[in-house]
Amino acid sequence: MNIKDIQNLIKFVAKSGASEVKLETEDIKITIKTGSDDSKGETTYIQQIPTMAAQPQMPVQSQQPAAAAPAQPQETPAETAESKYITIKSPIIGTFYRKPAPDKPVFVEVGDTIKDGDVLCVIEAMKLFNEIESEVSGKIVKVLVDDSSPVEFDQPLFLVDPS
Repeated sequence: MNIKDIQNLIKFVAKSGASEVKLETEDIKITIKTGSDDSKGETTYIQQIPTMAAQPQMPVQSQQPAAAAPAQPQETPAETAESKYITIKSPIIGTFYRKPAPDKPVFVEVGDTIKDGDVLCVIEAMKLFNEIESEVSGKIVKVLVDDSSPVEFDQPLFLVDPS
């Protein structure tokens, strides 16, 4: 869909008198909302839908291009400083817990040495508690998520120094 098609769609919706129209194709999602007076209250939202091969964090950037542009240069120095670390990411969506139970100690702290197969945390998904095991050996440098916080698929949880 090109820009001319989108403009024609906006004009058509404005003339039809509809208050809101949503159009979703394989690669684009458009929402057009019109106000009470013909074209002056017109609002159009256009969102690119990511391909299946895109990383899960890419849609966040494509949904808000104005916010992503200034944030990217700020993240670049941090990424280069932390590039020597391995990021352990969430394999599922759920609630992140650092402890096996409220009265138990945390699985790992910053500075702890871990090895392949060590339990790092628990993620609750649909009333099931899934132990997340380390796939690397090293030292915990940073815990990136607060206890009892919701996490998304592929969200960074820990930074590990493999040396």
